[in-house]
Amino acid sequence: IQVCLAIVSALCVGQTTPFIPAKDSEFTFILPAGRIECFFQTATKNSTMEVEYQVIAGAGMDVDFTINNPNGYQLISEFRKSDGVHTVEPTDEGDYQICFDNTFSKFSEKMVFFEVIFEGPGGDAGQDDWSQMTEPESLLEYKLEDIRESVESVHRRLERSMHFQNVLRAYEARDRILQDDNLWRVTFWSCLNMLVLLVVAMVQVYTLRSLFEDKKKVRT
Repeated sequence: IQVCLAIVSALCVGQTTPFIPAKDSEFTFILPAGRIECFFQTATKNSTMEVEYQVIAGAGMDVDFTINNPNGYQLISEFRKSDGVHTVEPTDEGDYQICFDNTFSKFSEKMVFFEVIFEGPGGDAGQDDWSQMTEPESLLEYKLEDIRESVESVHRRLERSMHFQNVLRAYEARDRILQDDNLWRVTFWSCLNMLVLLVVAMVQVYTLRSLFEDKKKVRT
C-alpha cells in the first residue's frame, strides 16, 4: 500500500479528471466546513473493493459518506457517521466515486482518513505474473508451484498486516486528538472552578467578618 494516492481528488462532482489503474491506496485530508470532497478510483471487473474511513478530528467527528458505481448509481450512503467499512463485490470496470459530505457543518472542518483495498484481479497489479514463467517439465515444477503459493500467501498476509497498521495509526491519531481536546477542557474547567471557589471563599470571609463587627458607636 502506498501513501501517495492512487485516487484523484475532485473538488466538485462531475469534474473531469484523469484516472489511474486500481491499486491499494490510503489518504488523509482536511474536509472544509460546508464542502463536499469526491475522489475517483478506477476498478477492474470482478474484483473486490473495500473502502474504510474514519473521521480523525473535528467537532462532532462525523461526515456523510457515499459510493457511486461507474454508471452513477449510488451503492452506499451513510449520514453523520464517524467511521465505516464497506465492500463492493464484484466491481464493474470503470471509475467509482467516493464522496465525503460536510455541508451540514457551517463552521467546523473535519480531518478524514480513508483507505481503498482491492482483492482479486485489481488488487494484484504490480506483482510478478508467475503464470507467464516457463516451468520445467520435471519434478522441479512441483517445487516451483509450492514456492509460488508460499510467496503469494506471504504477500497477501503482508498486505493485510499493512492494512491493519494503517487502521491502527488512524485510530491512534484520533484518540490522541480527542485526548488533547479533553485535556484542554479539563484544564479550563478546573481553573474556572478554582476561581469560583476563591471568589466564594472571599465572599464568605467578608460576610463573617461583617457579622462580628460592632457597629455601635460608644459616646463618652
